[in-house]
Amino acid sequence: MNDVAMDAPYRPAALDRAQQGLLGKPIDRYEGPAKVSGAAHYAYEQAPERTAYMAVVTAAIGRGRVTGIDAAAAEALPGVIAVIHGDPRMPTGEGNSRAPATLGSDEIFHYGQGVALVVAETQETARAAARLIEVNYAEQPGRFDAGDVTVERDHKLGFLPAIDKGGFDEALAAAEIVFDRTYSTPIHFPAALEPHATTAWWEGERLIVRSSNQVIGGAKGTIATALGIDKDRVRVLAPYVGGGFGGKTGVGPEVIFAAIAAEKVGRPVKVALTRRQTAYMVHHRSPTQQRMRIACDADGNISAMAHESVAYQNDDSGFLEPVPFGTLPLYAGKARRFRTDLARIDLPATGAVRAPGEAIGTFAVECAMDELAEQLGLDPIELRRRNEPSVDPTTGKRFSTRRLLDCYEEGARRFGWERRAATPGSRREGEWLIGMGMAAALRGNFTVQAEAEVTLEADGRATLRTDMTDIGTGTYTILAQTAGEMLGLPVSAIDVVIGDSDLPPSAGSGGSFGAGSACAAVALACEDILAELALRMNAAQEDLALLDGQVTAGGRTSAIGDLVRGAPITARGKTSPGKESQATSQASHGAQFAEVAVNAVTGEVRVRRMLGVFDIGRVLNEKTARNQVVGGMVWGLAYALSEDAVVDPRNGRFVNPDFGEYHVAVNADVPQIEAHFIEEIDDSANPVGAKGVGELGIAGAGAAIVNAIHNATGVRSYNMPVTLDKLLPSLPPV
Repeated sequence: MNDVAMDAPYRPAALDRAQQGLLGKPIDRYEGPAKVSGAAHYAYEQAPERTAYMAVVTAAIGRGRVTGIDAAAAEALPGVIAVIHGDPRMPTGEGNSRAPATLGSDEIFHYGQGVALVVAETQETARAAARLIEVNYAEQPGRFDAGDVTVERDHKLGFLPAIDKGGFDEALAAAEIVFDRTYSTPIHFPAALEPHATTAWWEGERLIVRSSNQVIGGAKGTIATALGIDKDRVRVLAPYVGGGFGGKTGVGPEVIFAAIAAEKVGRPVKVALTRRQTAYMVHHRSPTQQRMRIACDADGNISAMAHESVAYQNDDSGFLEPVPFGTLPLYAGKARRFRTDLARIDLPATGAVRAPGEAIGTFAVECAMDELAEQLGLDPIELRRRNEPSVDPTTGKRFSTRRLLDCYEEGARRFGWERRAATPGSRREGEWLIGMGMAAALRGNFTVQAEAEVTLEADGRATLRTDMTDIGTGTYTILAQTAGEMLGLPVSAIDVVIGDSDLPPSAGSGGSFGAGSACAAVALACEDILAELALRMNAAQEDLALLDGQVTAGGRTSAIGDLVRGAPITARGKTSPGKESQATSQASHGAQFAEVAVNAVTGEVRVRRMLGVFDIGRVLNEKTARNQVVGGMVWGLAYALSEDAVVDPRNGRFVNPDFGEYHVAVNADVPQIEAHFIEEIDDSANPVGAKGVGELGIAGAGAAIVNAIHNATGVRSYNMPVTLDKLLPSLPPV
């Protein structure tokens, strides 16, 4: 195995010498034909013979106990196979950490919690029977109002410890100018297109789970723990995943429900959560309150910065939204204070959703920087330039690569930033007020462990295997490009096998670390294959030239299949974090620009243009990378203008738990969006030099729109999303 820990910058000579010309090119999706033809089967679509259907009965109260379940009418319905409740392994929520004694008990921890299962011959029968089950409750008071719960400062949740350095209070007191503002963001749902679905069956003592899941290696262990079996008895399959957005990083209760039901009825069982059930059984993003304080001199040189927040979680889960994560390395200032306090609430778990931390943290810091720039009489880009740090201002570490200033410059040039009106509300087109805004984008880059196996077959084709998933991000394609680039083969000669937990373990799709880690593992495996080919060519590895299935060295050329000599060559690559990962501050960067029109009569906001310039290290596939950041920018638009999951504080129910009332951005909301890249290979990140892509596009996009709204109207909103009712009272007269 070619095992490389990132203990030093990795300069991938073999990859840089490659001649196939695949990496970075906008190659069409490898799995595209399978998806458009219907040959790509998702979690609910392909199942063994005699598969039964399951429906979940959910709690109709927000806190209390189940006092009785009457399933007689459901059990009498023709086609019903079984009604299951009270099994001690039944989870109470996603990723629950309660003692096993409370699992499957009669206690209700949140509205929508699964309390019983119905297994039937058809989906229609299962759902009809579920509606016939009568559940009686003893209701108890719950903590449902986010504005009326106790805030804990001393807690252990989350991966970001509180930071207080440089004498913040003293710096604040000594500053010429102090900015102090509080912002709020609401609950966000992951909102993936493919439902959260699972098909489960037992093959003897082994459980097979076909699930819509982003990280199947981790899912394998979670499922085994929940069922009380060895993890080697669990196999998770997820060859195609129709979006996840963080909601499928964990194991939802429907997975365990299906496994229990399949065991009890002795048949395969499948389940797909309804949209309304998804709101309760899948984690959501915590609402937040964020206080930004910035101290600077009259020229805008920042001396102190604080980003202090409150995020929410139930009693069951260990995640805490890392609100200031993107702020930590973003701007200069010796004195720094960052913390996220915890408030406990009786709602479903909060968790990682679409760029946890940066997606919503950038609303506060980037809107604050915009307002501070106006207060100082500076252009918003100039204020950011003056506070661009030379090293990470929080840790003191050197940046691996950082092209943020270039992103500002290139973005401003392409967008026409010089045409922005400095005076808010001064540009009109009839009853429309026109404005421009910008914001920085940052997403922390993670170096993670991943493995892959590559086999050069006797016919000259190559097959690569890893348990990595493709959630619509282009994993199949970039893995094929990496192997083809290294081995001098066209993509058509590469077979990609992923989405099976029996394959070499990868990091999975989450945190924007999947592409760099999985491709690095493939490249390292290919390096070992190149070493073997060099031996067979009696040449040094660096002298090999591979192109279109031909290997050339020392004036001799051989077909790559001939060098295999009938016995496939197999190699394994592994990458993992190391000393270089710890010594550097790593992130992807960008600059977001937006132009909006606000109707002075109705308050309607229309986004006219969006443009982003991004620094993501090596661009593995220009088309799929652009697709990801544009998608992220669309999420940012929706965060700014519409996404808002509302809780009824009387009972813990979501008022809008479906796409009819929870408003994600649709085609009519989205303008033409431009995304451009400034490429600099980051050899501190991983052996292919790529950094995170997808979540970067979300960071700062919403803040750029909010800043553009202010530039158009002179109205600032500190509570997201910016809906017309928040604008109308303060709009200037027509």
